[in-house]
Amino acid sequence: MRYIYMVLIALMVGIVVLFKVQNLQTVTVTLLSMDFSMPVSIMVLLIYVLGMFTGGFMLQWVRTLMRGARAPRV
Repeated sequence: MRYIYMVLIALMVGIVVLFKVQNLQTVTVTLLSMDFSMPVSIMVLLIYVLGMFTGGFMLQWVRTLMRGARAPRV
């Protein structure tokens, strides 16, 4: 089973490297009159990480609200 995980990790790393190599074009992002120029692959990675953080925080917030709604009031 360990070898299957190693092969899957190597496959994912290969896909990420291939994505990085094929997306070297530069894009410009404008936010509040600031301009940022970066490669497409870096922008996609940053947006993905930002989505993971915000999604995790929102999920935890909803769980906290649900626990508060179920707790008996004293």
